[in-house]
Amino acid sequence: MQLLISLAGIAILVLCAILLSDNRKAINWRTVIGALVLQASFAALVLYIPLGQKMLGAMSDGVAGLLSFADVGINFVFGDLANIEKSGFVFAIRVLPLVIFISALISLLYYFGVMQWVIKVLGGGIQKLLGTSRAESLVATGNIFLSQGESPLLIRPFLAKMTRSELFVVMTCGMASVAGSVLGGYAGLGVELKFLIAASFMAAPGGLLMAKILVPEQETPEEQVEIEMATSEHSNAIDALAAGAMNGMKVSVAIGTMLIAFVSVIAMANAGLEQVGHGLANLTATVGMDTVSQWFATTPLSMQLILGYIFSPLAFVVGVPANEMMAAGTFIGEKLILNEFVAFMDFASVKQTLSAHTQVIITFALCGFANIGSIAIQIGSIGVMAPERRSDVARLGLKAVIGATLANLMSATLAGIFVAL
Repeated sequence: MQLLISLAGIAILVLCAILLSDNRKAINWRTVIGALVLQASFAALVLYIPLGQKMLGAMSDGVAGLLSFADVGINFVFGDLANIEKSGFVFAIRVLPLVIFISALISLLYYFGVMQWVIKVLGGGIQKLLGTSRAESLVATGNIFLSQGESPLLIRPFLAKMTRSELFVVMTCGMASVAGSVLGGYAGLGVELKFLIAASFMAAPGGLLMAKILVPEQETPEEQVEIEMATSEHSNAIDALAAGAMNGMKVSVAIGTMLIAFVSVIAMANAGLEQVGHGLANLTATVGMDTVSQWFATTPLSMQLILGYIFSPLAFVVGVPANEMMAAGTFIGEKLILNEFVAFMDFASVKQTLSAHTQVIITFALCGFANIGSIAIQIGSIGVMAPERRSDVARLGLKAVIGATLANLMSATLAGIFVAL
């Protein structure tokens, strides 16, 4: 029964995108179907086929081993404060430094040209399979490893000339993915690393799938035979490593700052909502609505509860069992309204109470930058690279959030299907 619901969920997500499409007649079904098949094929490969499972496991073990080297630096700087047995789990010490370490490594790989080569090869493959333009294929692939503010740099000279549909791909794929530098941060919270890696790769075809339905190509893209990939601006490997570490520090400070603000505001809002709940309990008791009054009296009103009710139907559609859809809906809502780090933190704190199947679905659903705040990030980053497209980015922002959310939910649905088989 749950499998049938998940299969229906795929159709519902695609239907939602079609209903919101700018021009349904202009949809290129070869690209759309190809993207869905590619996304589903990757899910089947790494989550169902034994050889693919071993490959994903090996990749996950490799990344985990890589992250373990960060412990050496963390222990050197923080000493006993980094010892979980002595000091407990301190987010600022155990998670944020991982962002700095991964950012430094990515910068080093970029300096040696490894990152450009990988993106170019994968992007070329996507272009041939889906019939997308060279520029949008490269940026979709780049988002597997880079942040939504960094990946447009790969095609910076062409941003101003991109069609509206191509620009929307840049935005949607950026929001549907997460930066490689923050994957370590999510893993540090206790989220399953292999599923985070799989979700990152599935985000590329998923973002293209939803982008090409919502804003189909109606113009003629400029066909560049060859796009010159940007090279590192650093003078040597040490310079690249140091610059990457500094960029990682900026990101980690931003994450910490954001979490302090959001978690504090949520606590304040919940305190107010709890008082509202008590007031409603007294009011409904006064007018004789005893059942409603008892519910308000025994169920603390909170932002998480409200988000759970709003988004629980969506969680059910993507394959979460009915008895767990409230919790899943809460996390999906937090990710959309606040950001994925807040959602991952809350998910990590209760994930052991959820079934393994639901844990997989939630991990894939949360693995993306699709939230309201990302609109401002993209207006700022793309607006600097191509000032003439700033107004286009602003107009397409909300639609990109919707497209990226649908892409993440599609990944979650497919993952739920294949882990259940």
